[in-house]
Amino acid sequence: MCMEKKLTGKVALITGGSRGIGRAVSIKLASLGAKVVVNFTSNEEAASKTINEIAKAGGQAAPYRFDVSDYQEVNSAVKEIFATHGGLHILVNNAGITKDTLLARMKPEDWARVMAVNLTGVFNCTQSAISGMMKQRWGRIISIGSIIGSIGNAGQANYAATKAGLEGFTKSVAREVASRGITANVIAPGFIETDMTSVLSEEMKAALLKQIPAGRMGTAEDVAEAVCFLASEEAGYITGHVMHVNGGLLCD
Repeated sequence: MCMEKKLTGKVALITGGSRGIGRAVSIKLASLGAKVVVNFTSNEEAASKTINEIAKAGGQAAPYRFDVSDYQEVNSAVKEIFATHGGLHILVNNAGITKDTLLARMKPEDWARVMAVNLTGVFNCTQSAISGMMKQRWGRIISIGSIIGSIGNAGQANYAATKAGLEGFTKSVAREVASRGITANVIAPGFIETDMTSVLSEEMKAALLKQIPAGRMGTAEDVAEAVCFLASEEAGYITGHVMHVNGGLLCD
């Protein structure tokens, strides 16, 4: 469990930080004293709601609109964050989309768009942040993967490929920057109560629950707790790791 205000003095960027897991992570990191940059692409109202909740609790947060799949937008935003906020210490690569259908019916543009956001977006953000983190000689890169990257799922070949690729990318980055005081890890949630799972029918949810030893779906807060641990000083010797948060659905 995260201790109070242990991230004071740290600046954290959470991509896709206005809703779901990203919102829970933004609120949690801010409650620990981090200055939080909440990235969003289009839903300004949701971003404002997250910012206001952080502010009411006495935390610090700022909204940044950019598309993680656009390298120039990302690079400009990250440079501005370093200049305006005095650094960037924690990067949470959370932004992600789905465009589900069976492979035989999948449109090339749906494959490409999921790749652009879920995987290329992580490259864009991580590469843009890494030089500054190396100069600081301290950094935490935490990417939100998925159990689907480990087990696959019918109708999600594009999404599964991005999440599996994220694990290989992260392990490679971890080896490159460990000597500079930077860790890189993946958190792979199982089935979490978010907008993505809200579209499931009650029958599908009941079938899923039978497979989860914990007997419940996870919450965004469950994932946020794992993020704040990996963002802490105490996790400084953990890198290149995939942390599964799935209630026992995948015991790896």
